[in-house]
Formats: sequence, C-alpha cells, structure tokens
Amino acid sequence: MLRIQQLRLPVDHSDDQLRQAVARTVGIKPPEIISLKIIRRGVDARHSRQIHFIYTVDVEVKNEPATTPKNPHVSPVTEAPHTYAPKTVKMLQRPVIIGTGPAGLFAGILLARSGTKPILLERGQPVEQRVKDVSNLEHKGVLNPESNIQYGEGGAGTFSDGKLNSSITDPRCRWVLEQLVAAGAPDDILFKGKPHVGTDRLRESVKRLRQDIEGMGGTFRFGAKVTDLIIKDGRVAGLRINENDTLDCDTVVLAVGNAARDTFDMLYRRGIRMEAKPFSIGARVEHLRTDLDRTLYGRFAGNARLGASDYKMAHHSPRGMSAYTFCMCPGGVVVAGASEPGGVVTNGMSEYARNAVNSNSALMVGVTPADFVGEGPLAGVEFQRKWERRAFEQGCGDYRAPAQRVADFMARRPTTRLGTVSPSYRPGVTPGNLWDCLPEKVCEGILESLVEFNKRVKGFSHPDALLTGVETRSSSPIKIFRDLRLQSNLSGLYPVGEGAGHAGGIMSSAVDGLRAAESILNTADMLL
Repeated sequence: MLRIQQLRLPVDHSDDQLRQAVARTVGIKPPEIISLKIIRRGVDARHSRQIHFIYTVDVEVKNEPATTPKNPHVSPVTEAPHTYAPKTVKMLQRPVIIGTGPAGLFAGILLARSGTKPILLERGQPVEQRVKDVSNLEHKGVLNPESNIQYGEGGAGTFSDGKLNSSITDPRCRWVLEQLVAAGAPDDILFKGKPHVGTDRLRESVKRLRQDIEGMGGTFRFGAKVTDLIIKDGRVAGLRINENDTLDCDTVVLAVGNAARDTFDMLYRRGIRMEAKPFSIGARVEHLRTDLDRTLYGRFAGNARLGASDYKMAHHSPRGMSAYTFCMCPGGVVVAGASEPGGVVTNGMSEYARNAVNSNSALMVGVTPADFVGEGPLAGVEFQRKWERRAFEQGCGDYRAPAQRVADFMARRPTTRLGTVSPSYRPGVTPGNLWDCLPEKVCEGILESLVEFNKRVKGFSHPDALLTGVETRSSSPIKIFRDLRLQSNLSGLYPVGEGAGHAGGIMSSAVDGLRAAESILNTADMLL
C-alpha cells in the first residue's frame, strides 16, 4: 500500500481522472490499481481564478514497484489504524461521567464497550427536548437555564456547525470520525480537509451514540446536575445530585462544558486545583453568503462540490493584541447561547447543507488574567458575566442582542438602521454601539482586524456587514490541574475536555475523553 500526498486536481475532475493521476504519480497504468482510498481532500482556493482539490490517497497496486517512486509525495503506508481490542474490565463500582458533550460521550463509549456500564449524568435535557427549549428562547425570549445551547445532550457543539477539524494529530481522531459515521454522520467527514456534520445531522448522531451506550448497559440520567462532591480520605466517594440525591462512586469523569460556572465554583470550594486562563471575547460578524462566495471562489462560486466558502484569519497587532476569526459558519446563522438569566451570548450554527442566506464567524480578541478585575481562578468567569450583562442591557431585554453595522463600528457611532445584511440572530437585535458592551481593548482589536482582514478577503469590512455581540464562550475561563494519569488532585476525579481547559472543539474534546477512559481502564486492570 502506497500513500500519495499533494495530488492536485481541478475542481471539476472526474473519478477516472483521479485514477489516472494516481497511476501517473506511481508510474503504473490505471488497470494496475487494485484499490484506491481517499484519506484527505482539501481545497486550495488561494487563487480564485483556478481552484484545486488537494488529495491524500492510499493506493494498492499490482506488482508494487520494488522501490518507492522517486517522488517526495509517495511513500509506503506504515502506520496501523487506531483500534481498541475487545476486552471486559471489572470495576468495584460503575464509573460516572458528568456531562454528555463529546468528551463525556466518547469516554462513555469506550467504558461501555469494556463492560463497565457507565452512568452518564447530564444537567440538561435530551436532544429532543433541547430543540424545543432552544426554540422557546429564539422565538419567545424565554430562557431555560438548565436546557439551552450550552446545557444538554451532546453539549454546546450539538447546536453549532459541527466542525471536526482540529490542530491535534492524534491517531484517535480517525477512530472518532468512524464512530460518528457509524452513528449516521455523513461519510465525507472521513476525508474532507475541513469536515463538518452540521447541527441537523449531529443531533441524530448524538441520539444514536446514546442508544449504543445504553445498549451496552450504560445509563443516562437527564436533569441531573451535580451540586457537590462527597470526599473520603482524599478520594471521591460519591456525588450529590440536585442538592438532595446521592450517588456512591469512586471514579468520575468530569466532562462539563465551558459554561458550567456553578460547577466550577463548587469544585473550587471543594479544593480542586485550578487556575484562571486566557481566552477570547468579541462579536459575530455576518456577511451575505453569495458575496463571500464570489470573493473567495470567483467563477467557481456556487459549485456544489465546493459548497459555501469559508475563511480563517488571524492578526497580531504591533501593540500586542491578537485578533482572529473563530468558528466560521458558512451559510449559517447567529444563535442565542445564553445560559444565565440577564446575559446575552452569541454563537454560530450551520446545518449540513450550509445554505442559509448569511455566513458568519466570531471575530475575537484575546484577553488574559491581567485584564480581569479581581484575583483567583474564577476571575475570568466574572469578566465574562460583566460583558454578557452589559450586552443584555444594550439589547433592551428579552435576550435581544446589540448589533452594529461595520461602518458604524469603525466610526465609533451607534447604528440607527441596518443595511443590506439582515441579522439572523433570534430572538432579534437592537441596533446600537458595541463599543458600549465590550472592553476598549477588544474593540480596538476588532477595529484593527477589520482593516487587516479586508486586505485578505475583499469586502470583509463592507459597510453593511453586521456585528452582533457579545461572544464570550470561546473557551473555558479556567484550567483544572491534572496529573499524567489525567486525575485531579482529588483521586478518582478525571477532568477532561473543553470545560476543564484541556481541549477546544468537538474533536479534541472527544479524544481527551477517550484518553481518560483508557486511563481508568488501565488503572482498573492493575487494581484487579
């Protein structure tokens, strides 16, 4: 088996042309190809006049050459796929997982397959009920603090674009993708350079993962918020649920999301070691999808094989500020991500088709503990709350968000009327001035980045492009310390995923959950 990388083909190529290109690269004829598997397909859109797909493929051929062709992009396939050998592990007590986001679900999958019958506790509701609760916020301005875009089955990523690309290069990533496909996710996530599931498809996959875990003896408990730890002799001995119920356990995977502020407070009071960490805040910027497609794809705009265009940009200011685009949602909408009464939080979401009128992304600026008022591990939490509440006030209540045309933002004047870009945010927006509900440093960073990003993506700073704020939940405001076995300073407590400050996004969180499950299973094997 040979691996070919950097195979460059035009967007409108046929399957036959792909086989011919592979054969030509290896130095054989197309009939000598036994099998061909696409490992990765990226898009090179640096020059909109001629866009290409860039392939990585594995090919099995008849009479494989005795030596690899003298081509730096051709090499033997040496690595084996990541797998988990079937095994049954006995534990004195069933392991408990707090949170059913990607970290919790994938820890649950591996623990369930090993016969441990994990118990998964979720403060929010199943996907079916979450959809109704999110709709109530969007259309009626009614927030359910325990079931919303942040809390519930699947975590915050369930109501997002469902991006699966990650900067980590862990072999477990492929295994995660395969499990998602088996659960109904589109199979193109196995090879797309920037794979995404879409919120509509991801909701179905999350339900199937739950059903798989239950089929192996796992138990899900929804509406079960962990309100305290029971500690004996320096080890977790149980959990208090909803203030009154008690669950005995000695192994806990803490897989909460980055919005679990009351949980962070409880952990801090219980002596769990943590620290405040840097994160980013900003606003969502919206453009007309067709305008972006024409700018980035030129004559290829609208090509079904390319789909909606996307971008990813960063700017490092000479003044020390860093701004970047984050969680870009091509053909998506801006959504209400509030989880606490009296605060406005924005986020982005796309369906698999990515065919909504607008495209949006977060336009973020980094902040550090030096920017927070007060000290201690939870100072970043209060910093987030301050600006979320300011946005609620500027939005005039009912979870309406303040919005501002880019031209007005750059001129530091309030917006009084909207332009050609209609806001997608529901329950609605109030035209205003984001300079009044974001720190001066952050606004300065956004202003500078609008100028710089417009040089790279023409029209990015279009006068009618729309900024909607505020976005504060880019990553966790805390980091929980853990050792090489992924345990906190409390024996038996495994903090994982985005909320614990050890991952960012669906893929890295899922992998972190798997690593915790591996550590638990290895420890159980040694004890028994």
